[in-house]
Amino acid sequence: MTSHDTAAAGAGAAPTPVGTGTGVTAFADLLDQPLTRYVPGNSPRSTVALLEKELGITTVGQLLDHSPRRYIRRGKIQALTELVAGERTSFVARVESSSTRRMRSDPRRSLTDVTVADDTGASLKITFFNAYSAQKDLPVGSLALFTGKPEFYRGTLSMAGADYAPVEAPESLERSEDGELLPIPVYPETAKLTTPRIAKVVHQVLLTADLDSLADPLPPEVVAAEKLVPPGQAYRDLHRPESVAAYEAAQRRFRFQEAFVLQTELRRRRAEHAAHPVAPRPVVEDGLLARFDASLPFELTPGQREVGEQISAELAGTAPMNRLLQGDVGSGKTVVALRAMLQIVDAGGQAAMLAPTEVLATQHHEKITRALGPLAMPGRLGGDDHATEVTLLTGSMGATARRKALLDIASGAAGIVVGTHALIQEAVQFADLGLAVVDEQHRFGVEQRDALRDKAGTSPHTLVMTATPIPRTVAMTVFGDLDVSTLRELPGGRQPIETHVVGLAEHGPAWERRVWQLAAEHIANGHQVYVVAPKIGDDAAVPSFTSLRESLEADPEEPEPATVAWLEELVTARPELRGARVGVLHGRQDAQVKARTMADVAAGTVDVLVATTVIEVGVDVPNATLMVVVDPERFGISQLHQLRGRIGRGEHASTCLLVTRTLPEHPARTRLDAVAATTDGFELAEVDLRLRKEGDILGASQSGGRSGLRWVGVLRDEALVARARTAAEAVITEDPQLTAHPDLRVAIGRVLDEDRQAFLERG
Repeated sequence: MTSHDTAAAGAGAAPTPVGTGTGVTAFADLLDQPLTRYVPGNSPRSTVALLEKELGITTVGQLLDHSPRRYIRRGKIQALTELVAGERTSFVARVESSSTRRMRSDPRRSLTDVTVADDTGASLKITFFNAYSAQKDLPVGSLALFTGKPEFYRGTLSMAGADYAPVEAPESLERSEDGELLPIPVYPETAKLTTPRIAKVVHQVLLTADLDSLADPLPPEVVAAEKLVPPGQAYRDLHRPESVAAYEAAQRRFRFQEAFVLQTELRRRRAEHAAHPVAPRPVVEDGLLARFDASLPFELTPGQREVGEQISAELAGTAPMNRLLQGDVGSGKTVVALRAMLQIVDAGGQAAMLAPTEVLATQHHEKITRALGPLAMPGRLGGDDHATEVTLLTGSMGATARRKALLDIASGAAGIVVGTHALIQEAVQFADLGLAVVDEQHRFGVEQRDALRDKAGTSPHTLVMTATPIPRTVAMTVFGDLDVSTLRELPGGRQPIETHVVGLAEHGPAWERRVWQLAAEHIANGHQVYVVAPKIGDDAAVPSFTSLRESLEADPEEPEPATVAWLEELVTARPELRGARVGVLHGRQDAQVKARTMADVAAGTVDVLVATTVIEVGVDVPNATLMVVVDPERFGISQLHQLRGRIGRGEHASTCLLVTRTLPEHPARTRLDAVAATTDGFELAEVDLRLRKEGDILGASQSGGRSGLRWVGVLRDEALVARARTAAEAVITEDPQLTAHPDLRVAIGRVLDEDRQAFLERG
């Protein structure tokens, strides 16, 4: 008799599984059934109510997909009297006392001492370091299964840290035939929903639901090639495994299944997108594009030429282009996009560029107009015969300028339109939108990007640009329906940026003085300086500290975050910067104030610009050669890399100083050291992904935590995702509408809810 049979016998005769004898069901039929149909008894039913209230779990599938976050591998249970120093062991004991105290060496850290005893009367002290969960999970009187390695400390056997799982009784632990404890699943919990309570409901469902009736959503040839266990067996082995190999095989099944389902949907969308032809926009001989290329004062990099040829060929075809162009800061994405826009205008269409801020939209408009020169001066003295109008549309424009811009867009007089969210308002109508360029795509909601494409009436070509490098696995997982182009080279003439971490906590006032002395030296050499703060702040609440180091001495553990208001006052008062012209830029300012400040910076009449991350994207001042980021630990790696990209844009060597008030052992120092170690954005993107986890890569959130995928880890599973992608491509090539794969269609609907379907559709 197996452990599963033993458990069932111990609970009495198992209820007849629902659905038995009906043959193989559609994949979602059983999984979409309500839990109440499969969970008898008052106690489990109360847990079902909690599952709905606390976790939103109401169906069989949602419960079975609430997978264990880890497993405790135990071996055999011993009594406390049998423990041997240095040997890893498992035992069941009850908590007799629990106390928490601060560490003398570091008051910010704590120790939790838990004393436990078993039926032999023996006791053992277990010490947990910084373990808030141990305080919560192991109250006095609770029973738990512990695993760890005891050691002698001051002549007494004790344990530093232990793996543990609350249990109801020693006899509730399942063993294999040789007496070994089976792996114990530990579930994601809430305060009221503990692992034992969740496990009890899962056990009932496994006994009453006919999991073997589940159809496999994966094609048989894929299952065979990957050697996957059937889905019903995988669910059983996931929640009540007989061995480590069993739950590992179950995890492998669900990991590949999720990757395959997602890749199939991405490939299906790509095939569907290609099935709606657009008007071809071939290159016109001696048109705007040819004249622009002839006027370029520099040579395109090999990467720019290669990507440009890819885009040009797609614009000349009848399948709508849907391409992601990623490139590090300063890699020349704008030139590639401009050449694509000119090809569209040559063919009689219009191109629109959507930018996330008015500052960036204005800069793009000025940069494009300046780059085109006579080609952007239709009907004006000195203008080229082939010239087209480059029109700017932002929310802060005056009524007269706005009316003219709207008329030029609607009539087709404006071949190139640059704008912010104002471009997607109802009043904006294009004559013939052939190409939508979305800059810094991560800063727009999917609805905004989609609205711009809707302006075309039919699906236009789409070019999405980002200066935040996307690791290959993320691109493959999320942007599988896009063609991804990458610019890795930097144009000639760009100078390297030296980056240094300035730790004020360990180095003292002299280092801060050197920061401001260096700023003065750059200004004396005719250059400009950025000083970046994480917050805007309030003029009425400016700290009285006259230096960053002074604020650190007042509160070494948590100094107040630096603000623009404070840094403006501090920089102005520094003797090293006496006479420097200081400007301020942040998001709360009026659009005209921001535009005027940036114009002053570009003209060189501002020596030091104190700003927030409003300068992170697109600000292009070649004369800026020093950036001082204060409290850089409050930014992510990619944001710091973006900020740093605002310097080094000219012919002068540049320096970035990450001025931190954190202690050397602070976890954030790892991020800062990574940024200082390399200027390769792609390398930093990988580091960022490892440190922050994956964010919600199928939704809006991009911070740490769940990825929106239950099983696939985009770093860990690169090879698996690649195999799934190849298999999905074969299925879609043969059956684009998945007519012969109804269970796979259902599985796609279960994995990708409406919001994530929309994200893939529009992203």
